[in-house]
Amino acid sequence: MSDILLDGGSLRVGRLLSVTMGRAGVAADPGAMRRVEASRLVVDDLVAKGRPMYGINTGFGRFADVAVPEEDLNQLQINLILSDACGVGVPLPKRVVRGMLLMRANSLLSGLSGVRPIIIETIIEMLNKGVHPVIPEKGSVGSSGDLCPLAHMVLPMLGLGEAEYMGSVMSGENAMFRAGIGTITLRAKEGLALINGTQCMTSIIAHALADSEILLKSADVTGALTMESLRGIINAYDPRIHKARRHSGQMDVAANMMRLLEGSEYTTKQGELRMQDAYSLRCIPQIHGASRIAAAYVASVVENEMNAVTDNPLVFADTGDVYSGGNFHGQPVAIAADTLGIAMAEIGDVSERRVAKLVDPALNHGLPAFLVKHGGLNCGFMVPQYAAAALVSENKILAHPSSVDSIPTSAGQEDHVSMGTIGARKAQTIADHVKAVLGIELMCAAQAIDLQERRRMGVGTSAAYAFIRERISAMDNDRILFKEQQLAAEMVGTGALLEAVEHAAGKLA
Repeated sequence: MSDILLDGGSLRVGRLLSVTMGRAGVAADPGAMRRVEASRLVVDDLVAKGRPMYGINTGFGRFADVAVPEEDLNQLQINLILSDACGVGVPLPKRVVRGMLLMRANSLLSGLSGVRPIIIETIIEMLNKGVHPVIPEKGSVGSSGDLCPLAHMVLPMLGLGEAEYMGSVMSGENAMFRAGIGTITLRAKEGLALINGTQCMTSIIAHALADSEILLKSADVTGALTMESLRGIINAYDPRIHKARRHSGQMDVAANMMRLLEGSEYTTKQGELRMQDAYSLRCIPQIHGASRIAAAYVASVVENEMNAVTDNPLVFADTGDVYSGGNFHGQPVAIAADTLGIAMAEIGDVSERRVAKLVDPALNHGLPAFLVKHGGLNCGFMVPQYAAAALVSENKILAHPSSVDSIPTSAGQEDHVSMGTIGARKAQTIADHVKAVLGIELMCAAQAIDLQERRRMGVGTSAAYAFIRERISAMDNDRILFKEQQLAAEMVGTGALLEAVEHAAGKLA
């Protein structure tokens, strides 16, 4: 795979994933590097003149008015990293760490941060050679940026902290040495430029968004299979209904449902067996579609933030100005992260309701209770619905927005913070739960097909049914299900199910 050329303004989620989850290399655009050099000259000149500049020759946060002597400026930057590397919890996943490195380099390449080119070159070398700092997942309040996790990211660059290299965790110094990457000594402004930003929360939410985009389409597939297994009423997906509502997400989902169910002899017409279906079937376009619209908003925020300059102060080389502002504040990402969490929680919520309908003999239109022939002796799919309900209930707690909370820090100087990194982590957990719930729905819907007279299935649902039955057999009597549930969740979450369905039915909206 060819290198991803970073220029500070053209990074997209797809390119990010090719680096964080694929094998693409990274290189810096030469024009962008010239901007970096120009901004560094401004910093060096102003330091030599002794002009007061926040975080360059002053303390940080509440210490902004404390002047620091010129001979201590390098140590000031090193101390910042040492003091801020105080994270808590398990390490962030490797893909998130790689995303942080990639986005930090991209932001610095905008030429507004006043760092030397060696800083960016070191980050790019770490990406290309696979040196991944060990970064605890907790400790950021989302302003002034992701100070704590980004400080852990910087430690190995200084020969400190820990890093994963070639599958083993070791000291940062050893990882850099074994990879053949030289460590650096920070100079004025550089420590602050490396950690004053939103790259941790943005990396987490970018990956959660990528997972969610697969789940949103996969939810249409599992919903269609449930619709078919319950002999649902196809008229609810007539495009004229959804055009009248005008929402693009709703129209896209309705079109997907019609495509997936095309040619099905299981689906029915209005009044043929019943006049209306429950909302969890009839309103799939409205519910799934609303989450799609929310995800599109999140994508716009994420791609903007991936190319944003989020440190402080900013260096404007054309005028020589160095101004302190608040671009590090994570509120745009925080609200987007909460939005994604809510949107995906609803996908899990309605999926669980479809599972509950499938297993309940009072609601499943004549199917055996809990989708098993010999009920009583067998529990069938009784408890997988419990598991889905547990995940959905937990999601309701996790979906409470983090961005409405704030705790002042730095003795009141930083008196409103975003909690965006917490929101991003919660959104990822919600997406992981939804993956499991959709896997359970997939298993239940396929089982429901097996318990009734066989008919011709839809062009997309037949592919979904065949895909799961190649890997998970129908249940005749109770058996251990948790590994099969994990497999079904993996089919959904990796996009393997979606790929098989789109091969048969064409690309879904």
